[in-house]
Amino acid sequence: MTNNTNTDNNDAKTDEISESSDLLKSKAKPKVKPEVKAATKKNTTKKVTSKREETDKKVSAEVPNTSSKASDKATDKAVEKEVTSKTSTEAASKIVSKKKTEKVTENVIESKKNKPADKITEAPDEIKAAPMSNSAFTVVRQDSGIAHLVIDVIGENVNTLKAEFAEQITAVLAEIKADKKITGIVVCSGKAETFIAGADINMLNACQTREEVVALSRQGQRIFTQLEQFPIPIVAAIDGACLGGGLELAMACHARVCSDNAKTALGLPEVQLGLLPGSGGTQRLPKLVGLQKSLDMMLTGKQLRAKQALKSGLVDDVVPTSILLEVAEKLALSLQQESAQQSSKKVAKRKQSLMVKLLENNTVGRNIVYQQAQKNVDAKTQGNYPAPVKIIDCIRTGIEFSPESGYQLEAENFADLVMSKESAQLRQLFFATTAMKKEQGVADVAPQQMNKVGVLGGGLMGGGIAFVTATKAKMPVRVKDISHQGISQALKYSFDLLNKKVKRRFLLYSEMQKQMAMITGAVEYTGFKSVDIVVEAVFEDLALKQNMVLDVEKHTNEQTIFASNTSSLPIHKIAAKAKRPENVIGLHYFSPVDKMPLVEIIPHEKTSDQTISTTVAFAKKQGKTPIVVKDTAGFYVNRILAPYMNEAAILMLAGEPIDKIDKALVKFGFPVGPMQLLDEVGIDVGAKIGPILQADLGDRFAAPEAFDKLLADGRLGKKAKKGFYQYQQKSLSARLKDRLKGIKTGKKQVDETVYDLLGVNLAGSLSAAEISKRCTYMMLNEAARCVDEGIVRNARDGDIGAIFGIGFPPFLGGPLRYIDSIGAKSVVAQLSQWAKVHGERYTPCAALVKMAEDDMLYYPS
Repeated sequence: MTNNTNTDNNDAKTDEISESSDLLKSKAKPKVKPEVKAATKKNTTKKVTSKREETDKKVSAEVPNTSSKASDKATDKAVEKEVTSKTSTEAASKIVSKKKTEKVTENVIESKKNKPADKITEAPDEIKAAPMSNSAFTVVRQDSGIAHLVIDVIGENVNTLKAEFAEQITAVLAEIKADKKITGIVVCSGKAETFIAGADINMLNACQTREEVVALSRQGQRIFTQLEQFPIPIVAAIDGACLGGGLELAMACHARVCSDNAKTALGLPEVQLGLLPGSGGTQRLPKLVGLQKSLDMMLTGKQLRAKQALKSGLVDDVVPTSILLEVAEKLALSLQQESAQQSSKKVAKRKQSLMVKLLENNTVGRNIVYQQAQKNVDAKTQGNYPAPVKIIDCIRTGIEFSPESGYQLEAENFADLVMSKESAQLRQLFFATTAMKKEQGVADVAPQQMNKVGVLGGGLMGGGIAFVTATKAKMPVRVKDISHQGISQALKYSFDLLNKKVKRRFLLYSEMQKQMAMITGAVEYTGFKSVDIVVEAVFEDLALKQNMVLDVEKHTNEQTIFASNTSSLPIHKIAAKAKRPENVIGLHYFSPVDKMPLVEIIPHEKTSDQTISTTVAFAKKQGKTPIVVKDTAGFYVNRILAPYMNEAAILMLAGEPIDKIDKALVKFGFPVGPMQLLDEVGIDVGAKIGPILQADLGDRFAAPEAFDKLLADGRLGKKAKKGFYQYQQKSLSARLKDRLKGIKTGKKQVDETVYDLLGVNLAGSLSAAEISKRCTYMMLNEAARCVDEGIVRNARDGDIGAIFGIGFPPFLGGPLRYIDSIGAKSVVAQLSQWAKVHGERYTPCAALVKMAEDDMLYYPS
């Protein structure tokens, strides 16, 4: 069974910057960025690297203490005077107009024409040796008086902010301030295609008390205030990921220039970890981009491309990577000149539309914005995630009361969230997925090289698989279908998605053409001889899939992998007639393929280790999170989903309203309710999977017999515009009647005729909590069975599979972590009670009973 749990607005969020989350997976040695080398080559004889004594003690992440008492007093005072005490440099930085930055860029491009090519090929010895320093911060002086503050975290693949850096950055700023020859600073990265990817989450886990987290947040605020109030201009030169604490640092600079690199992304994604920006981000972002845009960015974790950042006012200019540092230098010089000549000039205001002025420049308008934001948050989170509410509170406090109270509340709210169980679970999920990215399908078995992919079937699944292969994996795809119409459908699938991005200005038209050219099609097997893997996405028919295996073996080479996108058929049966069964494997995607992150990889007993590792690597290239599961009926995701769905259906037949059941499970934390999900997936699809599960696993998987009436009535779900809910466009009179009844236009409504068809007498005697508990506990019981039977390799994979494949509430950590949190004894006791009253389907599995008896946990640590 496939699943559709994502909303459309996630498209821009997830597809926009998929690369940023992958930055953590590489283990290459740190190297100095070519642009840093280019900017420093011409000053080889005059550059001096910063000198500082090695410290015997590093600042503890648990008890941050970065300066003397006198210094702490001064910096605390600086935070409290955030807005009222502005330096002339800061004022100058705010009046850089678009014309000014464009002129700087034009001058740099013109000067670049006459610059010898060898000037950007090598770096001087001082820069090459920079990573040997104990500090992550290195000062490189230029003849112009501008100094490059190079950030290069030692021994790490990307730059992340750590607590111990407080002492280092304080020392380097003191060094710069003491050198009167330095007239401006350009902050840049020593890593390729990454500025700062965020803060090191491990330092949050090291904090034992709320007070330690508050101190950590205040420390970050003090340091960034030092940057903001520094007596000479500071310009951030951003190339690559600038996220979380990285963007907070950049916003504290007096100006920002970013590259047009496709990997350049700016955002504050802390909400996705159940947190908020804790180093001044909630206070600075609204000043740069406005109230509404800042709420949108922080409440969703949305990341902006370079041009989007420029349009919003987050950066002052966007330039090619090759001239990024030079433009930043020119901008720093111009800021210094304006500071000296126009220190009394008023700060230029951000351009605002009439609607923005009406909503953001007065208390009444802002209250409307806050209320709407709160309303949207309540609808999306159902009160299960505390971070969004606290973000709104921080922004509102800073704007409506005072900056100092905003900073203080930010630190306190940040600490509350770090210590919350919701954030703890989301951070654990982050660590788990990060660890999975570093794993191979089979340990010590390297994947084979892949250059070309074949896809069988041009339907929704085939089209989606072709899309992620071409756009994410960057591999050419050959789609085969029995008709030209099928090929056209596959091409249209990709075109529609890419064209949508072009219209939203996420993608250039030329780039769309380039990606579309990666997908070709044919009604024969022409072009398949050179493919390395063929993904089959045809109908769920065993004989058809077996024939597909034989055809692929005839028209491809001996190493070509055959991967079946089956959702229920055992892989060993599909491979039963294969001449090379070692190349046959299951690769189960979830619908829609372009949005759902999970894939199940299912080897049968004869599948080779090489095939497993290669398929895992292929799925990762497509941007997927793969879990390797055992070749049994339903695999893992559909197996734990089936009892949950069946229970919801049984409750409906017992008299519980359809919308009441769905609302109960959405309130619990699922993205959609089980009845709506069945409509989305297709009632006929569920009907096909049910008998397969029942035959192999027992009567607990038997679907209610009454559901045969749905199929007989043509109720296949949304695709047939007939299911549990209404999908037909209503007449004007019907819409007017709904309006009189208080039913909002566009609101999904239950098709009341389904009750008569199924002979249901509505009673609605159960509470929402009882409904969600009975459905969810069925899933927990089956998940425990799967771990015990080795269907998944471990509890971690089981939790990730449930969250990414079904939409199990992420803040609960997954079904196995949820069992740990409520206790196996409690789960067993509840299931046993229900078994006595409602039937054997509730009987707790042996694995859960043993865990309860032995006080065991899935995650003992």
